[in-house]
Amino acid sequence: MTPQLETRRLLLRPIELADAAQVQALFPQWEIVKYLAKAVPWPYPPDGVLAYYRDVAIPAMEHNEAWHWTLRLKESPAQIIGSISLLSGKKNRGFWITPEWQGRGLMTEACDTVTDFWFNVLKMPVLRVPKAIVNAASRRISEKQGMRVIATGEQEYVSGRYSTETWEITAEEWGARKRGEQTEGV
Repeated sequence: MTPQLETRRLLLRPIELADAAQVQALFPQWEIVKYLAKAVPWPYPPDGVLAYYRDVAIPAMEHNEAWHWTLRLKESPAQIIGSISLLSGKKNRGFWITPEWQGRGLMTEACDTVTDFWFNVLKMPVLRVPKAIVNAASRRISEKQGMRVIATGEQEYVSGRYSTETWEITAEEWGARKRGEQTEGV
């Protein structure tokens, strides 16, 4: 089961079918989708979110193969501003946030919280995240989290073929990083 999570400024609520219409109105923006995997259809279909939630995301959550959340500001919990997911397999985390909320550190907060969940609740040994090298904002989040590049290659994205890096952090590295942050705060 996917629990609700919180950060200092955000509520991370498990996705549900009732969220589909609001997400459908937000998601199909070039600034959101351009560095997502080519599997995301573009132009995005009018029922794309509903079909994805109903046929892919929610069944994966029911089988404990994926954990998907909407991002909402605590001060405005009815408004969805993005999404973050954890996935079993080779790619373990993905996210997006609407352009007006980018650059405010909100996704870093969300990533820290779901990474804690990945390691401390799900007890996964490693987190791996491939991303387009040109996606500088996403790369900065991985750097802030203490991740390191373990592989490079190329991958098809919605906006074309790009050089790709796979970033990784182990449970031990994450734990040491978090203990270090706690020691600095004392």
